[in-house]
Amino acid sequence: MEYDYSKLGLSTAELFSYQDHSDLDSEKITAPRYSYWRSVFRVFFQKKLNIFVLALLAFVILFAYLYPAFTEYDRFGQLANAEAKHLGPLAALSHFGFSIKYILGTGASGNATFDAIWNGAQISISLACICAAINMTVGVVVGAIWGFSKKVDTVMMVVYNIVGNVPTVLLIAVLVLIFRPSFWSMVLALTITGWIFIAYFIRTQVIIIRDREYNLASRCLGTGTVKIAMKNILPFMTSVIVTQLATELPSYISMEVFLAYIGIGLPEMSLGRLIYASESAMVTPGWGFEFWSPVAISSIITVVLYVVGLNLGDASDPRTHM
Repeated sequence: MEYDYSKLGLSTAELFSYQDHSDLDSEKITAPRYSYWRSVFRVFFQKKLNIFVLALLAFVILFAYLYPAFTEYDRFGQLANAEAKHLGPLAALSHFGFSIKYILGTGASGNATFDAIWNGAQISISLACICAAINMTVGVVVGAIWGFSKKVDTVMMVVYNIVGNVPTVLLIAVLVLIFRPSFWSMVLALTITGWIFIAYFIRTQVIIIRDREYNLASRCLGTGTVKIAMKNILPFMTSVIVTQLATELPSYISMEVFLAYIGIGLPEMSLGRLIYASESAMVTPGWGFEFWSPVAISSIITVVLYVVGLNLGDASDPRTHM
């Protein structure tokens, strides 16, 4: 049924207008530009919990690195003062006067527990970041090549089966004792074989996508294995890599605390060494702050790192950008 346009009282020129047609313009995509990382951060910051956790993480890291730089910490500065040892927060503030460094009391040598915690946190966080950077870099690169090359897979599976059957704590303990306990010997002990487990995980993920059509086409065109792994595979595994990093960072802090607790950790007063040194204070009335304060800070750091990394890994998945 046709509509009678004369009822509108308008002329043909007013009702209809001529539109130019351009083949070139019709080919243009009018959709907004897609930015991967902008979409990642948009999804990440949509959750208010992430903003709070990220702010808490920033506070902990800044305090761990800035506070010791502007304060002088002497572990044995009050060693000769018997009245300064094992004081609770109220007793310490009463004895020394109000100061932020004494809000958690003092330790066995009269040192401020607050200062000791942040100096220890700086050591533990630095150790975790360096170990994670080394293991993730080596693990991701080797894992990508391992999963794509069948020749490399044959050799690396033998290496993985040998290393994987050696208890990690035993290997770390032997290496630390051989090279003498120090920050860099601990880094060596945690990274000398730590990367192979990450590489095996990446290898499994690569196998899933290595035989897709675009990779087969690249191989037919003569593209090298390394280039295919770096250009065609790893960019599609960003969310997997970030999620793996989320579990790696806090695991090194936990491992350092555990090794120090059993007596083979760092000689420096890291968080683990503080917990180890104040073990007896846990069951002594009035001395609890010496033990539970570094435990609380190390727990906060590990939990916050894990939550931030896990949620960032989820936001890195392009399927969440819709």
